[in-house]
Amino acid sequence: MNKIAVVFWSGTGNTESMAELVAKGVKEAGAEVTVYSPAEFNMDALNQYDAVAFGCPSMGDEVLEESEFEPMFSECKPGLKGKKIALFGSYGWGDGEWMRNWEEDCRSLGAVLVSDSVICNETPDQDAQNACIALGKVLVS
Repeated sequence: MNKIAVVFWSGTGNTESMAELVAKGVKEAGAEVTVYSPAEFNMDALNQYDAVAFGCPSMGDEVLEESEFEPMFSECKPGLKGKKIALFGSYGWGDGEWMRNWEEDCRSLGAVLVSDSVICNETPDQDAQNACIALGKVLVS
């Protein structure tokens, strides 16, 4: 059975809602899923999973959250080469630049992005909710 991790940081609850839906998709696809906060996840944990969904909203000048999520993600970077991952997150302003930059960073590290990332403005609407569930399912395949 595939083991999938969903790791997220959320300030307003929007990215948390997305993480729950990604986890739902993983379960519906028949895999084992564990949801983590950045404080609970590290390089050792990364190595225990077949695939990982990382979720973080856009912060400040369209960057990853800097005090908890970004340090955890930076620690995991050496383990991303060849790892199946997916990215998701919400934003309140801008045009998604933080996600494009994050995707580029992951590709340069050799990570295998299993699908297009899921982003939404503020609270996930029905389309974003469906996309999160689909993202979870594709991590399993």
